[in-house]
Amino acid sequence: MELAKAVAATFAVVGQEMPDIGLATIVGELQDYPLGDVLTALARCRKELRKITLADIIDRIPSGHPGIEEAWAMIAGLLSDEDRSVVWTDEMAEAFGVARHLAHDKVAARLAFKETYSKALAEARDQKRSPKWRVSLGHDPHGRQGALEEAVRLGRIPAEHAQKLLPNYSIPEGVTLPKLRIIA
Repeated sequence: MELAKAVAATFAVVGQEMPDIGLATIVGELQDYPLGDVLTALARCRKELRKITLADIIDRIPSGHPGIEEAWAMIAGLLSDEDRSVVWTDEMAEAFGVARHLAHDKVAARLAFKETYSKALAEARDQKRSPKWRVSLGHDPHGRQGALEEAVRLGRIPAEHAQKLLPNYSIPEGVTLPKLRIIA
């Protein structure tokens, strides 16, 4: 009932009428997502849009996946330096695989990455898949610690996992991070 009220209120705030059957359909599509995430998406819709569709709401549901531009920024440097370490998602790795073949043309590589990642991200959202963060250690041992520290700081991998990969890595005192599922 709370979800139905929130959806109805969102449409009312933007001045968009929604028939009962439309409201029921949208609520039915959204009910499998965590309520807090849907409420966050609805709040963004109220602030950002003048007209709302179901796709607008779903696009704004936090999934934990980096956005397209953030994902590109994380991997763009790998095109010219595959010795670098990276912590990325399956979707990012897939899109990088396509972009890598176009490394000689940075614009084409970026466009290919964005298209492939967008499709993979849409599929992950449709299947309500959270990101699975994977570590890819590059050949440069000096760049590994920075990549892993950043991933730990952002909660993408547990500090214990970083410590297993880098025996000299020490978990900062007082840091308590949630246990995350690691796929090797």
